[in-house]
Amino acid sequence: MTDRDTGGTGQSPRRRGQGELEAQVLAALRQAPGPVTAAWVQDRLGGDLAYTTVMTILTRLHAKGAVARERAGRSFEWTAVADEAGLAALRMRKVLDAEADREAVLASFVTALSARDERLLRDLLAQEPGVGEH
Repeated sequence: MTDRDTGGTGQSPRRRGQGELEAQVLAALRQAPGPVTAAWVQDRLGGDLAYTTVMTILTRLHAKGAVARERAGRSFEWTAVADEAGLAALRMRKVLDAEADREAVLASFVTALSARDERLLRDLLAQEPGVGEH
């Protein structure tokens, strides 16, 4: 019998982190021709993930505002509304929102940036509203 998850090597498959799974699900949704089912996403991810795992990731992404869903019969069809950068930004915002002293958190964040990233942030803040938005 061949172990299809490990390519017959006899080793356990590498465990993916939640962030990695979220990024893979978002990437699959961004390649979709339109709204798709969780089964479609599961198929695109190679089928080694349980359907319930895919549903859990989609539900978490929905709670984060990274995907939208529409009722389709008894289930949902899913659409990406954020890319990987948008998902990272959502995570950063969640951390910021959880802190009482936003100014201190932002000040610490900015002072820890590299000179290049600080210049980039300053350039982005100097842009006219709406420039660079998707």
